[in-house]
Amino acid sequence: MAEIVEKPEAFRATAQKIIKRVFRHENAVLIIILAGIMGVVAVLSKGRSVSRLNLSNILVQSSTRGLAAIGELFVLLTAGIDLSIGGIALTSSVMAASLMTTGHQNIIGAPIPLGVGIMLMLLMGLGIGAVNGLAVSRLGMSSVIVTLAMWIMSTGFAYAFCKGFTIQLLPRSLAFFGAGNIAGVPAPIVIFIGIAVLVYFVLNHTAFGRSVFAAGGNPVSAWLAGINVKRIQFLVLVFSGFLGALAGLVIMGRCMVAGMLTGGGLELDGIAAALIGGVSLAGGKGSVIGVVIGSVIIGVINNGMNILAVGPAYDDIVKGGIIFAAVAIDVIRRRR
Repeated sequence: MAEIVEKPEAFRATAQKIIKRVFRHENAVLIIILAGIMGVVAVLSKGRSVSRLNLSNILVQSSTRGLAAIGELFVLLTAGIDLSIGGIALTSSVMAASLMTTGHQNIIGAPIPLGVGIMLMLLMGLGIGAVNGLAVSRLGMSSVIVTLAMWIMSTGFAYAFCKGFTIQLLPRSLAFFGAGNIAGVPAPIVIFIGIAVLVYFVLNHTAFGRSVFAAGGNPVSAWLAGINVKRIQFLVLVFSGFLGALAGLVIMGRCMVAGMLTGGGLELDGIAAALIGGVSLAGGKGSVIGVVIGSVIIGVINNGMNILAVGPAYDDIVKGGIIFAAVAIDVIRRRR
C-alpha cells in the first residue's frame, strides 16, 4: 500500500521538476504560447488556419516583420530603440521604385537596372542608419527622439519621390524577392532565416556580439573593460537601417508596387515581436530565437484575425495590447 502511495508522489515530484525546467527557458514558454494560439485559431477557423498554404503565408508575412524585429533586437540590446525602421523601408523602396520605372516620378529620365536599384536601396538604409547612429553615439541624443524625427523626415522624402502616387510597372524580376522560391522555399523565408542564423552566430560566438550585450547591460562597466560603447551604439543603428531597407525590398517584391503605405507599421510590428520574444527595454537581454518566435506569434494572431473576419480596428488594439503587456512583464521581471 505504501508503494502505491509513493509512486503517485514520485510521479508528481518528477512532473513538477520538468515543468519548472521548461518554464525557466523563455523560448520554451514562447513555443508553448505559439502552439496554444495556433490551436485556438485552428478550432475557431475549423482547421483553415493550419492548412499548408496558410502556414506558408504566415511565415512569408512574418519575414518582413522578423527582419525589422532583428534590427530592433540589436538596438534594444544597447538600451536604445529604432522608431525609423518603417520609414527607412518606405523611403528606400519608393526611391528605388521611382528610379527603376519610366514614370514621371523618375527624376533622371531613364530607368536604372534592378541591381543598381537594390544597391541604392540598401545603401540608403545604411546611410539613414549611420545618421541615426552618429546622432545617438556622438551627440548623445536620445534614440527615441532621433529615430522618431528620422521616421517623420523619411515620410517626407518618400512623398517627394512619389508625389503621393503609387509607383507601378516595376521590373518583373523584382518579384523574386517577395514571391520567388529557393529550392522550393519562398525567398522571403530564406532571406529571413539566413539573416537570423547570421545574427545568432554574431551575437553568440563573436567578440562583437558579447560587446553588444555588455554595452546594453552595463555601459559603464563595458567602457571600463575597454569596450567602445559609442562604436557599438553606432553600428547597431546602421545595421537596423540596413534591415529596414531589406524589409522594404521584400515588401516591394511581394506587392510589386511602392507607395506611401509601404512599410506602414513595420516599426511597431518589429518592436512588438522583439518584446514578445523576451528582449528587454533596459538592454543587455534578448535572443534571436525569441525574436523569431515572437514574429511568428504576431503573424499567427494577425492571420487568425483575418481568417475569422475580425474588424481591422481590432488589429491595432491587439498590437497595442501586446506591446503594453510585454513591457509590463519586462518591468515586473526586472523588479524581481
